[in-house]
Amino acid sequence: MDSVDGDALLLNTLRRRRGIVKKWLFLGGAIVSEVTGSLSLKAALENPGWYALMAAGFAGAFVFLSLVLRAGLPLGVAYGIWGALGVALTALFSALLFGEPLTPAMGAGLALIIGGVLCIELGRQRAEKTREAATHGQAR
Repeated sequence: MDSVDGDALLLNTLRRRRGIVKKWLFLGGAIVSEVTGSLSLKAALENPGWYALMAAGFAGAFVFLSLVLRAGLPLGVAYGIWGALGVALTALFSALLFGEPLTPAMGAGLALIIGGVLCIELGRQRAEKTREAATHGQAR
């Protein structure tokens, strides 16, 4: 491999990693925004001023989710992770902030949700590697 091929490979690797980081940052923004909107909805029941943050949180969640999809994360993966982690984090923060119950059965359910998210992501990674291997095999 000559220097030019090595430089091109390094540049492509850096671009791919930057794209991966961008996808996960956007997805994190969507999750945080959605959880903020949900928690603000609960707070707004006592103090209506929280409705403004609720609206901003839900709007921001959909803006970030659209950016995730535009960056190339598949809809099933993005929506699955967004929804599952949003539910889990909302339940945890509701217990902390509002004193809502968090029973052992609920904790087990949250663990199952997180396990499901891991399965979705691992499946996506495996499918991507299989697709890349097939693409590289055809190029030869």
